[in-house]
Amino acid sequence: MEIIEFEHPVARDILTSLRDRRTCSEEFRILTYRISLLLAVESTRNIPTLPVSVETPLEETLGEKCENCPVIIPILRAGLGMLDAFQEVIPSAPVSFVALRRDEKDAKADWLYESIQNLNRRDVLILDPMLATGGTAEQVIQYAIDAGAGSISLVSIVSSPEGVERLRRFENLTVITASVDRQLDENWYIRPGLGDFGDRLYHGKSAKC
Repeated sequence: MEIIEFEHPVARDILTSLRDRRTCSEEFRILTYRISLLLAVESTRNIPTLPVSVETPLEETLGEKCENCPVIIPILRAGLGMLDAFQEVIPSAPVSFVALRRDEKDAKADWLYESIQNLNRRDVLILDPMLATGGTAEQVIQYAIDAGAGSISLVSIVSSPEGVERLRRFENLTVITASVDRQLDENWYIRPGLGDFGDRLYHGKSAKC
């Protein structure tokens, strides 16, 4: 398994605002989109391309076109906050969906919904803003492998060391994250983290704009 902790001053600036409890939901969604754009560029660095010839206003030149874009799999609900940015970067990429819910008593994830095509050796980008215990990600990664995925990248905004360690059994996995934080607390929240991502994204459970 490869772990890429995305280092960029703009990403650090956005992440600081995401962490701030005073950031309202409207701004939180905008910031999520912005940092997801940066992560989308990083996670698509190795997409294969084909050479093509194009005519500029001045002459013919050689360029490249992406081929076989990865399948994007956002984990509902919070993963939807990252999806628009990834579709902006790779608009031709197909999208599949999964939904799991973590039991707050034991942190185990239960499946609620899945709509994943036969991946047929296609590369996969799994979107989950918070890699906490790793239980949800572990199940989705294994599901993608069973569905015939090629290489798999898990893209998270914030990750815990415990979650990263749990996923090390997947050899053909890359974890791309803006930050590996300090630890999980007794309630399986990432510290320092940024709170409940889904609630802050959709429920307005933060400061008012």
